[in-house]
Amino acid sequence: MKQITLLQPQKIVFGTGCAAQFCTDYVALGYKRLFLLTATAVKAMVEREIAAKLEQAGVVVCVKDDIKAEPSVTDFKHILAEAEAFGADSVLGVGGGSVLDVAKLVAALIGSEQHVEDLFGTGFVKARGRWFACMPTTAGTGSEVSPNAILLDERDKLKKGIVSPHLLADAAYIDPAFTYTVPPKVTAETGMDALTHCIEAYTNKFAHPVVDVYALNGIRLIAAHLLRAVKDGHDVEAREALLLGSMYGGLCLGPVNTAAVHALSYPLGGEFHISHGLSNAILLPSVMKFNRCANVRKYAEVALACGVSAGADDDETAQKGVDFITRLSKDCGIPTKLSDIGIPREAVEHMAKAAMDVQRLLKNNPREVTEADARAIYESLY
Repeated sequence: MKQITLLQPQKIVFGTGCAAQFCTDYVALGYKRLFLLTATAVKAMVEREIAAKLEQAGVVVCVKDDIKAEPSVTDFKHILAEAEAFGADSVLGVGGGSVLDVAKLVAALIGSEQHVEDLFGTGFVKARGRWFACMPTTAGTGSEVSPNAILLDERDKLKKGIVSPHLLADAAYIDPAFTYTVPPKVTAETGMDALTHCIEAYTNKFAHPVVDVYALNGIRLIAAHLLRAVKDGHDVEAREALLLGSMYGGLCLGPVNTAAVHALSYPLGGEFHISHGLSNAILLPSVMKFNRCANVRKYAEVALACGVSAGADDDETAQKGVDFITRLSKDCGIPTKLSDIGIPREAVEHMAKAAMDVQRLLKNNPREVTEADARAIYESLY
């Protein structure tokens, strides 16, 4: 069995109501100036459940709630400057993947001489500047437990990843109650993102039995509960299962990471500002179909984890898995064509070229993806 390294937050607290535990733990640590990044949609809840309680304990809290859905390098630099001007001795991110990614980078780069645009890739962050914690409000990226952060690099109109152990949170507090008010559309898109993490990790060229445990359980949980959560956001069992599945997906990202679905999705977000979850959801069935021949057995196992019945052989079972994912996405209200989300067919050529730049992820794919392959996958979605 090949060697693998698992890097995770020192402390992971999972369970409904654990936001209160964060407050208790934070006060005990003795920090006094918290830079709190969140989303406008949950700002009132965050101020009530976290900021107010910390302020009563003598903590000065600066709440920053205008994080863009697809933050850019320029956006990040403005936020970092605010955190430094505030004099933050600690950072908390409460929100979806974009909020958490920005929080991670702010904590790493406060007081640093490094520039964020020089850090794209793996292993370039030299140190972390401040203690920080993450608290997700969507069941999607798993960023709260991963060493990854994504920003839009305006120079290339491409979303790019920064990967470093220094981007692992000191603590993650994963409270399903914070996801109850997420709208159905966002629930669907972020849920499909989490499912993509698990499927790509399990079928990855660098898949490992240790990570397979997370990936398969994540697939089972998300496949069985996503539609329920989309239909009823206050279905507690479904929300808990989704967030747990999302966490499992996040735990896959450090040691194994994702592959072609994510690589092909980056040009959609970078040029057309399509949300990360929606991009992945549209691409996932087509990439699964493309990859299936490279490891039919594993794709059959993905199908079984999704709850489909076995076919006559692995190939038939694997195809039933692709059909299940396609149907789940449709049932959740997600468009199936790039033309449905305003991406013109003329964009295919340069999107395929841009995707080829994401070798950090393409090298993980179970089947080699050429520029012609990327073009054909995009073309199949018109």
